[in-house]
Amino acid sequence: MVMEKMRSFWNHPAGPKTVFFWAPTMKWGIIAANINDFTVTLTGVIWMRYSTQIIPINYNLMTVNAVMAVTGSYQLMRKIT
Repeated sequence: MVMEKMRSFWNHPAGPKTVFFWAPTMKWGIIAANINDFTVTLTGVIWMRYSTQIIPINYNLMTVNAVMAVTGSYQLMRKIT
């Protein structure tokens, strides 16, 4: 049962054998750094939209970019106020 789920995850169209898995995974590092707040916010919004338009829809990419947009916006608001 577990092996079947792991095989399904491994062979998924957005699984670890594709860029659709690794690109958002590496983006989590950008969130941690959060170097340039406006760019992070804008990147998060743009790529969050893109992740819903591609086939297969990549929910990992959408989630990481939503968090990027939120953390970037928060940091930007802290600088402004």
